[in-house]
Amino acid sequence: MNIEEQIQGYSDCLESNKKDGLLNLHLFIKALIPYAKLWFLDGKDANGKVIANPNIGYGNLQLQYKDGSSKPFYQVGITAHSSGYSIYLMGLPNKHYLASTYGKKIGNASISSYCIKFKSIKEVDIAVLKRAILDVLAITKIS
Repeated sequence: MNIEEQIQGYSDCLESNKKDGLLNLHLFIKALIPYAKLWFLDGKDANGKVIANPNIGYGNLQLQYKDGSSKPFYQVGITAHSSGYSIYLMGLPNKHYLASTYGKKIGNASISSYCIKFKSIKEVDIAVLKRAILDVLAITKIS
């Protein structure tokens, strides 16, 4: 199964309103960065145990860990969950950057060091969300 088929399978398991929201976010990000590598992470560990929500990812980043190891990962990721949606913006060197730069502008969303979480896309300023995504991609040099 290719990545788009995996994404479709994931979205097909969601309630219709969550499915529509996730697919709209997916199309929004694909239109924004059509050249980005596409990822699908099913949320399972090496033993097949579910440890996270499935994620759709875009771009290519080398995540660096404190122990010196690294692994390839996406730069932008999205997922649907029981309380709405999360957009993950990976690779920022400053854990306060997202909140301090976009926190007061983005609308009704909570922002952590790498995640923007909201109930509905209608609750966030889509232009600010677009700027945040493009900003992170510029900082982390999308490939």
